[in-house]
Amino acid sequence: MNSNPLAVARGCLEAYVSKDRAAIEALIAEDYHFTSPIDNALDRETYFTRCWPNSKAMTGFDYIYQIEDAERAFIVYEAHMTGGKTFRNSEVYTVRDGKLIATEVYFGWDLPHKAPKGGFIDNGGQAHA
Repeated sequence: MNSNPLAVARGCLEAYVSKDRAAIEALIAEDYHFTSPIDNALDRETYFTRCWPNSKAMTGFDYIYQIEDAERAFIVYEAHMTGGKTFRNSEVYTVRDGKLIATEVYFGWDLPHKAPKGGFIDNGGQAHA
C-alpha cells in the first residue's frame, strides 16, 4: 500500500466510486475527523454514518488540481453522480503513518455553473467571506 498523502486521498475517493467500504475503512485512522461547511470535526463513526451513504450516487472523479505538501494532500476535483449531476470541491487531506486522520472539504459549485458568465446569484450575502 502506498502511504503518501495523495495516494491515500485518491484511494478514499476511489472507494466511493467502487462502493468499497472495506477499502476506505482500511485507509481511515481511528482518530479521524471530517470537517466541511456543514460538518464540524465529525468523528470516524459519524463520518461513516453521515457521509458514506453518498457513495451510492458517486460514479467518478476527475482530478483537476492535486499537490502534496509534507503530510497533506490538496485536491480539487469534479465529482460525477448518477443522474448526471456534476460538482466541484476542494479538499485537504492530512495523513499520518499511511492513514487519513483529517479531511477538510470546501464545497464548490455545480457544473454547469448556475450563475451566468460574468454574473452572480443573489443570495442575500450568505456564504460570503
